This record gives sequence, C-alpha cells and structure tokens, in this order.
Amino acid sequence: MAKVKSIFLCQDCGYESPKWMGKCPGCQAWNTMVEETIRPEKNVRGLSSGDSNLKQRPQSIVEVKSEQEPRIPTNYQEFNRVLGGGIVPGSLVLVGGDPGIGKSTLLLQTSAQLAQKGERVLYISGEESVKQTKLRADRLDIAAKDLFVLAETDLELIEQAMADVMPSVMIIDSIQTVYRSEVTSAPGSVSQVRECTSHLMRMAKTKGIAIFIVGHVTKEGAIAGPRLLEHMVDAVLYFEGERHHTFRILRAVKNRFGSTNEIGVFEMKEEGLEEVLNPSEIFLEERSKGAAGSTVVASLEGTRPMLVELQALISPTSFGNPRRMATGIDHNRVSLLMAVLEKRVGLLLQNQDAYLNVAGGVRLDEPAIDLAVAISIASSFRDAPTKPTDVMIGEIGLTGEVRRVSRIEQRIHEAAKLGFTRAIIPDKNIGGWTVPKGIEVVGVSTVYEALQAALGG
Repeated sequence: MAKVKSIFLCQDCGYESPKWMGKCPGCQAWNTMVEETIRPEKNVRGLSSGDSNLKQRPQSIVEVKSEQEPRIPTNYQEFNRVLGGGIVPGSLVLVGGDPGIGKSTLLLQTSAQLAQKGERVLYISGEESVKQTKLRADRLDIAAKDLFVLAETDLELIEQAMADVMPSVMIIDSIQTVYRSEVTSAPGSVSQVRECTSHLMRMAKTKGIAIFIVGHVTKEGAIAGPRLLEHMVDAVLYFEGERHHTFRILRAVKNRFGSTNEIGVFEMKEEGLEEVLNPSEIFLEERSKGAAGSTVVASLEGTRPMLVELQALISPTSFGNPRRMATGIDHNRVSLLMAVLEKRVGLLLQNQDAYLNVAGGVRLDEPAIDLAVAISIASSFRDAPTKPTDVMIGEIGLTGEVRRVSRIEQRIHEAAKLGFTRAIIPDKNIGGWTVPKGIEVVGVSTVYEALQAALGG
C-alpha cells in the first residue's frame, strides 16, 4: 500500500509547504495554509484521452499553416465583441463575478441562443438542481430542445454525460463545486480546482468543445483559487457592476483569440439581460444640464470609444483631514490630480472634501480621463458649470502638462456622433487626422489652459 503523504497548501495562491506556517510566503496572507493528503497515482494522465498520447514532431514555424479560428457567433453582439468575434471551438473560458451579479443568467441565455441555432449545449450546474435551473429558464422564457441540463459535481460523470450528448459548447457552473475522485482534498480546494481545470482544458482541446467555467471571486474581487487558474485558460472574463445599478459590464482581462480589456454592456431587466448597443447614449441620457462639477469624457475601453459623465462635488470641511471618495475611478489618482491643481493652478483644496463618481456604475482606469477629472473638480470648487456640449480628453503630468492620448480620432468621432460641438484635447494630438464636421477641437498644453478654455478663467 502506497504511503500517504500530506502537504500544506495556501488556499489563495497555491503555495506548497511541507509544514504548516501561519503566514504564506507566496502571497503574504495569514491563516490560509490547509493540510491536504497526497497519494501517488499510477496513471499521471488520469482521465485524459488517448489523443494526447500521440507523438508530434517539431515543425519549422514557416511550415505551420496559419488559419483563422472558426467562430460560433451568439445573438449578443456585445458578447461576441468581448470574445473577439464569437466562441472559438476548443477554447476554455473562465467567467468570474460577484455573487448574484448575473453570471448564470448570462450563460443560460447564451446557451439557449446557441441551442436555437442548432448547436448542442450541455449546461452543468453544481450549485442548483435541475428543477431550479428549469425555474430560472422559465423565468427567462427559455425553451430549446438542444439545451441539455445536468446537476452533477463528479468530473468522471460529467465526462460520461459529455460523451453521451456530444455538445459543441459546455458550461460548468461552478468550478469550485466540481471534484475529481483521485484527488483526496475537498471540492473547492486548490488541488481540486487546479486538477479539474487542467482536465477540462485537455477535454476542450482534444474534443474541440468550447467550455465555459464559472469561478467564484474573493472579497477583494479576484477569482478564488490559485493564480495558475487564470494562466491555464484561454480567456478570462469578469462580469461586474453595482448591485444598485441595472447596467452590467462584461470585461475581458485576458483573451488569446481577441483584444484584452474589451467590454460589453448589458442591462438587467425582469426578463433577463439585454445588451446595450450604444452605451454612450444610455450613460448620458440622465445628465443634468448646466450643473457645476459635471463633465463628459471620451474613454477608450478595448477597441470601443465610450462617452461617460464624470461628477465631482467639492465642499468645505471643518475637520483636520478632508475626505477623498471616488467611485469608478482610482482613489490615488484623484488625490494626485488634486495635488496638481493645488500646486500648479493655485486651487486651495486642502480644506475641501472631494467626492467623485462615474455615472452609470462604469469603472474607468485609463489615464486619458485625467483632464475631465481635473475640470470636474475645478468646476465644482468654483461653482462654475461647463458647457453641456463640451467633451474633455487628456492625460495630466505632475508638472501640470497635458499629455497626448492614443486613438484620438475615434474618440472625437464618437463625440461628434452624439452631438458634442467642442472637444478640449492635448495640443500634441492635433494634426494628422480628419476632424469631423460640426465639432471644434481646442488644443491645450497645460491644466491652466484647459481650465481657461472650459470654465472661462
């Protein structure tokens, strides 16, 4: 009988240690080391198919034929955009998001669309029974003959069901509930998640089945389990949004078959998720005209320019330490821009509370929004509203200069399409492209010049 060995695994990063430690050396987290037993396996490949045993000879790169990957399009143009044009057969996609944000709803609706097109889809639920999944489908008005549902967590039985159905797309909801009997640790542990994902990857590549796996997220917002999980899959999608907003953002943070940081916008309604084809118009429809502290920025998310409203509220404080709160923007970036305004422009903000918000629940993380943030803060501080037909684009440096941004032409065209008549941009971005009709482009080199142009002094 083989000797049973035990190791201690960090449940956050997967770090292995022969003895218990209170603090993980890998991720510096406390009390995450859990003992797991290991038994040597005779068959290292386990359940892998015989196709993976075929020996392949190395080929010269010039001999390899490059072909465009075939795609399985869905009815969601936003979903296709995030994936790079559609679902690639044989791909493994990881979908993460907060509990109750709509991951299962999105995948169930997408499965029904594919089934209605003639694709065979197998939906594996490890957290709900078949009847619960049916109730969700009835609520979403889903009825497709080629959509097969199974409530199972044993990976061997899942593979048998896959052999019976022979689907082209399979959904695993969620990977933390699936276990493999050869691994002695509990479902959801680092060993189980790593082994099950590795086997699902081999199943997807050898059989040409597109597999979507749902991953739980931690309280910090990262996908639970070892970081190796994100390296193994072909694409990582985050489904994010505020619980109190109806809009949901599907963001690609990794994609081997398309561009990264691409986003798709959906709206949660009673009958399910509906895609938003023109998010700029939706995010600006409730904007107040002539309100101080409100500006519009043309942000680039992936390949799509999107116009979003930035709101700032600056008010005096009687406390020694003023508050700095930001929703949808990096808090540290806001503090940096306020320091630049105080040092380079002369705005006395050290005794002012600052509250910033991106309307609609979108999160912006590119530096091209700096100019709009600075003008919003100055507008609220001076109580001087900006023109409702102005759009601001630009990055701000520590010396107060306004630096160039990428793909300015696409941003300006999106602003002109929505009726904006003036754009304040870095002067280094002027020239070399065609300005659309009906919009005036104003180039600025410093924050002071931008405030003069936007607020008139």
